[in-house]
Amino acid sequence: MNIENLNVKPDILRALKAMGFTETTDIQEKCIPKILQGNDLFGQSSTGSGKTAAFGLPILEKITPGSGLQALIITPTRELCVQVTDAMRSFGRFLRIKTNSVYGGVSIGPQIDAIRFSEIIVGTPGRILDHMERGTIRFNNVRFLVLDEADKMFEMGFIDSIEEIIKHVPKERQTLMFSATLPSAVHQLARKHLKSPVTVKSSIYVDKSLMKQAYYDVKYYDKFSLLVHLLKKETSGLALVFCATRHEVDIVAKNLKMQGLRAMAIHGGLTQNKRLHALDSLKKEDINILVATDVAARGLDIRNVSHVYNYDVPKTSDEYVHRIGRTARAGMKGDAVTLLSDRDHDNFRNVLSDRTLEIRKSEVPQFEKAYFTRELKRDFRQHGRQNKYEGSSQTARHGSGSSGRRPFGQRRYRR
Repeated sequence: MNIENLNVKPDILRALKAMGFTETTDIQEKCIPKILQGNDLFGQSSTGSGKTAAFGLPILEKITPGSGLQALIITPTRELCVQVTDAMRSFGRFLRIKTNSVYGGVSIGPQIDAIRFSEIIVGTPGRILDHMERGTIRFNNVRFLVLDEADKMFEMGFIDSIEEIIKHVPKERQTLMFSATLPSAVHQLARKHLKSPVTVKSSIYVDKSLMKQAYYDVKYYDKFSLLVHLLKKETSGLALVFCATRHEVDIVAKNLKMQGLRAMAIHGGLTQNKRLHALDSLKKEDINILVATDVAARGLDIRNVSHVYNYDVPKTSDEYVHRIGRTARAGMKGDAVTLLSDRDHDNFRNVLSDRTLEIRKSEVPQFEKAYFTRELKRDFRQHGRQNKYEGSSQTARHGSGSSGRRPFGQRRYRR
């Protein structure tokens, strides 16, 4: 739909045109009219689908300048909080509406001052509670409550905080909830707090004409060396490398830098300044590789990503699709590469349960063994001991001839 057909103020259209927008995305076309009509809404959408504008534009349309805090947007991470704040400010640049953010890891004083003059607050659960306890934020006039990335808020253990915040928001409000995946806990939250909501699902799919999906099946101790080879020899633009844990993100990023690669880590254990520095370095192209956990990268709209590498395989097909959806955008081609070792096979079977995915096995190229730190070597040794233990357990269960599990491209595991 052309943005001219949006039923919003001329100053909002003016801002959209200045940002280069001409057409709405699927989620925006479905959500904006329903929110303008005053409906509670539950939306499923992936990162990069344009959901911030989907809820942000109708909220800006209905906000009254100078009438105090009227909209509260809750996000799971500090990075997403900053990104949503920046987007809301851009959409409302020609309006007399102030949007500010509150999140941890930085001084609370400036936030206290900003809240006094804000019509819209974007915040993380912990810091919002801090302000509530201090009495520096009040929700008496809040008419819009947005829960963004609801599934990640559950994953990160924020449910009690969310419930406590909602208790203090007026019941006569419009509640909007967005989630990339749909675990039962998210459904329960929606049933509890949304009134006769409209359900909107954005199209989530992989454009097979633009994205090449491949996997390499290697020994675990070869995984890092292969990653280095692919980053050096076959990666032309920005790359995202996904790891399962913060610890692994740190180790992989550190070892990639030792190989002369311009890489940085981002995860929830880093200070706010370090996390923002990593994102800023990527935008300025001081680095071209970001090593991340799913939670830290969730909601970040990073443009021009040419390659996504799954150093660890995600647990579900939904998580896989959301990861690889960060490349092959806006008509550009992209590569999604999964590095598969024996410990990843169960997760990979879950990913392949989505029959629409076409992930082809690639022949492992010749590559040099990369030098890596003692810490990474220790990780390899621990993995080896774990496999030995698991192998003996499987032999006891399934007999001496087989481990009972069948890998990709083979009839059975070797003992």
